[in-house]
Amino acid sequence: MGSLINGVGSYIPEKIVKNSDFLTRQFYSDFNTKIEEETASIIRKFEKITGIAERRYVNENQNNDEIALSAAQKALAASSINKEELDYLIVAHNFGNVSFGSNKTDLLPSIATRVKHALEIENNNCIAYDLIFGCPGWVEALIHAHLFIKSGAAKHCLVIGAETLSRVVDNDDRDAMIFSDGAGACVLSASDDDSKGILAHATQSFTKDESHYLYNDKSFSGSGEADSRYIRMQGRKIYEFALNHVPNAMKTALEKSGVPLKNIKKVLLHQANEKMDQAIIDRFYALYEQEAPEGIMPMSINTLGNSSVATVPTLLDLILKQKLEGHQIEIGDHVIFASVGAGMNINAVVYRF
Repeated sequence: MGSLINGVGSYIPEKIVKNSDFLTRQFYSDFNTKIEEETASIIRKFEKITGIAERRYVNENQNNDEIALSAAQKALAASSINKEELDYLIVAHNFGNVSFGSNKTDLLPSIATRVKHALEIENNNCIAYDLIFGCPGWVEALIHAHLFIKSGAAKHCLVIGAETLSRVVDNDDRDAMIFSDGAGACVLSASDDDSKGILAHATQSFTKDESHYLYNDKSFSGSGEADSRYIRMQGRKIYEFALNHVPNAMKTALEKSGVPLKNIKKVLLHQANEKMDQAIIDRFYALYEQEAPEGIMPMSINTLGNSSVATVPTLLDLILKQKLEGHQIEIGDHVIFASVGAGMNINAVVYRF
């Protein structure tokens, strides 16, 4: 029994926030420690390293369950199934619903429950649950769905990744420029042809020394409510961790699949940082004593930023709908999905279209 992607969809917020919109910010490097360097200089260096020139934010009246719903509706519309045929509805996210201006997470009921309710699915045997797994959440949810299908517990699963990180960033931290909002989804369906679809996967969780490379903390400047918490990360440690471990996870998945490296047409990496993603690809191919082929790694981070769990499914949707110039995926192509994020968690999937 195999599992095939049977419809994809994404929601890209309309609001564009350019790097120039941050020019009036006073950034801090630590608590009550202002960065004396000119903000314009900080932004230039930021864009050179990350590749991010702009990002997308949801409107003030939107929330995470709403954009998850939009991506889900598009994926279902593109699929060959009826919503009542779904056995599982899995939503990957990390902060739930965070209303504009509140910085408080709302996780009850779950985002998956809200999406199922909004879709008006009457089938009580469709199990809805959330998955919190850092940025690799959508890829991991895809693996969960695949395992349900392989075990015979499901025939059709709706897998969604949605995040509104603009609501949980510290505006006094320059890392706030990295993060964005968005949602992506796919329907994964059972297939008798196990030569296509998910061929292999690999996942690891590093928690001994790495558990707090990403965490929540109060604002650097002391602004906001005393109990407010924002995304904080140890950028250098994350960069080194990703380079040391993600290529090996990709290699593990590829070796499990039995697919030769030369057959890989695209590698869809979590859009975290352009420089880091390129270094990951280079190290992956170096494991085989090869250089990465030109065009192997599509990127959307330049205009969409880092939307956490939404980056990989959104990238896939853009390519399949021929909305990412210079990139396409054809029937029979082998692709690797891979991600890294809070936990620290890493995963990879080898897929044949």
